[in-house]
Amino acid sequence: MAFRRRNKSYPFFSQEFLIQNHADIVFSLVIFILIGLMFETTAKTAILFIQPQYNISTMSADGEVTLYLYGWKDCATVLFYLCITIILHAVVQEYVLDKVNRRLHLSKSKNTKFNESGQLCVFYLVSSLWSLYVIATEGYLLHPSSLWENYPHRVRLIFLDNFCILKLFWYHFTFKLEEIPRQLQYISLYLLHILAAYLLNLTRVGLVLLFLQYLSEMGFHLSRLFYFIDENHHKMFEMWSIGFVLTRMITLTLMFLAVGFGLARSENQTLDLEVGNFNTLSIRLLVLFVVCFTQSWLLWKFFRFQLSRTRELRLEQVARKRVAAKQQMQRTLKRDSVGYYENGLIKAENGTSPRLKKIKAP
Repeated sequence: MAFRRRNKSYPFFSQEFLIQNHADIVFSLVIFILIGLMFETTAKTAILFIQPQYNISTMSADGEVTLYLYGWKDCATVLFYLCITIILHAVVQEYVLDKVNRRLHLSKSKNTKFNESGQLCVFYLVSSLWSLYVIATEGYLLHPSSLWENYPHRVRLIFLDNFCILKLFWYHFTFKLEEIPRQLQYISLYLLHILAAYLLNLTRVGLVLLFLQYLSEMGFHLSRLFYFIDENHHKMFEMWSIGFVLTRMITLTLMFLAVGFGLARSENQTLDLEVGNFNTLSIRLLVLFVVCFTQSWLLWKFFRFQLSRTRELRLEQVARKRVAAKQQMQRTLKRDSVGYYENGLIKAENGTSPRLKKIKAP
């Protein structure tokens, strides 16, 4: 199964070989794990990669419900879904983005940004729909108090899958060696907040915040895609700017409502590692501080970029006006010195011909 056309072969197990063939290598690993399910001796080991292991069954009004805890065996599940998403990443690149790039004829820098935005649009679209399905199913929108009631919250399978997919993008972006500093900063923020929600059993609040973040990021990358297709599309960036600020405000409001107000009124506020209860004053303050610092930092970077962009646009407008004024001055000077054309004949400013008159000799 070849996802890429090979124009040049590299030595086996070299860095270039692994980068060029990583999708095929990962696909072979997935097939190897799936084959392990067919044999009784290896099925117990193979199932560790496919299904979360720390499950518990509880009775509810709707019947028996299966919930999930976390543990070290989840690393195998994360690895398997990481491989699955890398394969999907290669399929989208090969059969969608590369075909669009051939038609657009973009430059090398724009081509890289177009591929990045295209991949992230697919990722954020799937993740936002997935998160919205969970939010609607669990009734978090109709009953916001369920975000902090009955804490600690058990981890469901769907949230674990979302977590696995996000971890994959840290791995896949590291192949772009020239973008490691920017990508590490971006992915580290994601992993910090997701791990905090995952380990502190704040999965309900974390899932809603991820949904909001997915929508904001998807709007940005969609705007960038339309801009690369047609550079006259600027209004989508303006709509995204409004949505970005609203997302920061909603995120801060929701965190203070759930953590600062909801969990603070809970009766059980003692640290219990066995039950998974981290509802203490110090942990709540730490969570609020991290979220507020991150959102403030994002807003600061956003407004700083907007101000610099506005300053650049003003300088461009001033430069254009100077060029236009200079050209107009040159036309005026040329007209004053030579005259102007009328009906194919050159005339002076007073309407007479600028040709020198012959003076008769006395």
